[in-house]
Amino acid sequence: MVSTKWFTGEDDLTDAFNIRRHVFTKEQGVPRDVDVDGSDADCIHLVVYENDVSVGTGRIMPQEQHLIGRIAVLKEQRKSGFGDLIVRMLVRKCFEMGATVVNVHAQKPVVGFYEKLGFVKIGEEYEEAGMAHVKMHKLEDVSGKCAYK
Repeated sequence: MVSTKWFTGEDDLTDAFNIRRHVFTKEQGVPRDVDVDGSDADCIHLVVYENDVSVGTGRIMPQEQHLIGRIAVLKEQRKSGFGDLIVRMLVRKCFEMGATVVNVHAQKPVVGFYEKLGFVKIGEEYEEAGMAHVKMHKLEDVSGKCAYK
C-alpha cells in the first residue's frame, strides 16, 4: 500500500534525510553538507511510503518563490511512478498555497521527466553540486487549477 505524509521543518525529518542520503550522497556523490543546506527547517516536506517503508521524498521552499527540490526516490523503487507522484503533489501544494508559478532546478538527465509534467526550461545550463542543472518552471493555468500534460 502506498501512502504519503507531509512534514514541516519542525517535524522529525529522518525518513526524508535517509532517502536523500542514499540518493544524493551515496549514489551521486553530493557532499552531505550540500544536501542538508540549512533550508530544511523552512521547507514543507513530502515523504512517500510503500508498505510503511519510506521510498521517496521532496520539498517545497515557499520563501524561494515556490521552489521544489530534493526530489529523490530510492534506486530499487524507480520506474514505479513515485517520482511522478512526488512532483505532482508538490506542485499541487504550491498552487494551493497561492503560487502562480512553481520552479525547479532540474538535474540535466531528468529534464525530460519534468517536461512530461509540464515544466518548461527558463534558463541556460549551469553547475550545482558538481552536476549540470537547468532552471525550469510550471505555470498555473488560467482556470486556477494545476495544469498537467
